Amino acid sequence: MSDAPLLIIKTGALGDVLRTTSVLPGLRARHPDSPLVWLTAVGAVDLVRTHPLVDEVIAIDLGADPSAWREAFAGRRFGTVLSLDDERELCVLASELECEDLRGARAGADGTLGYTDDVAPWFDMGLLSRHGKEAADRLKAANRESHPALFARMLGVEAGRSELVLPRSSLDLAAAFAAERGLDRPRPLIGLNTGAGGRWESKQLTVERTVELAARIDRAHDGRVAFLVLGGPEETERNRELVGALGAGHHPVRAVDAGCDNSLLDFAALVDLCDLVVTSDSLALHVAVARRVPCVCFFAPTSAAEIELYDLGEKVESTAPDACSYRPDADRSTLTPERIAAAVERVLAAAGFSA
Repeated sequence: MSDAPLLIIKTGALGDVLRTTSVLPGLRARHPDSPLVWLTAVGAVDLVRTHPLVDEVIAIDLGADPSAWREAFAGRRFGTVLSLDDERELCVLASELECEDLRGARAGADGTLGYTDDVAPWFDMGLLSRHGKEAADRLKAANRESHPALFARMLGVEAGRSELVLPRSSLDLAAAFAAERGLDRPRPLIGLNTGAGGRWESKQLTVERTVELAARIDRAHDGRVAFLVLGGPEETERNRELVGALGAGHHPVRAVDAGCDNSLLDFAALVDLCDLVVTSDSLALHVAVARRVPCVCFFAPTSAAEIELYDLGEKVESTAPDACSYRPDADRSTLTPERIAAAVERVLAAAGFSA
């Protein structure tokens, strides 16, 4: 078996990069003598650089001229290239690399984009599907295999799980944050990551429903609970509104804003503080899974089946007709505070926090 480096091309989105680390143990076992190299976007480097099985990270600026990317590969040859992104320029790049075996998305000599047959279980459900968008959408909705199981099967490796190793600096920062705000005292501390950035409004739980959810949980625990409001830069105003609403009204609850300008690893360390995270299908979900933090996650437009929680939480799925439709305006009405709160109580009880 070749000992040439194995290259993984996976640049985004952030949650997708993190969950794809589940393939690393299987790849290491199958290619024990091959360095594992990961090509990713500059903004995603922190999600893979600390992984103990990643030998090298190549970072590219996705906004730069693709010709600049090629400089990183001058004179390099790889054993296997796993091309797991479907953007045109990345497919072209994968096809130009010197390697013994290219698996995944690629560009033909005529510029046509496609993918190798062995990765069809994944790409048949995506934008490059050789069956067309309607068939891809049907396959996506019908799929019941988790992302790590599906990737392990199509790559011919043992199924693994994602992992995110946090540096001491991030863990210390989170511990100091908790101590300063009294969050290190006995409690359940529940993370609320109910936004989802700017693109997927239908992934989110509204501010009003989040407040109602928190009030239900707080009442069930006679006020012996605290909430940590989590989010990214696009949730700054939303989370400010949410924290204000949580502290006001007929049933104010204790809520602390974690801030929306944290680095990726600092954000992950704040998630790590929580006894449970209530989250949309977003980066926080994948961080919680990678850090073994129990979670309750809710789904409307995206696939719940793809998510593997490893018995550390529950999924609350939309029962509307357009569930898993990948529509930005998917119906969220069945994602009620009652349903989510009930799931929270079950997960908290399993973790030893009785109401």
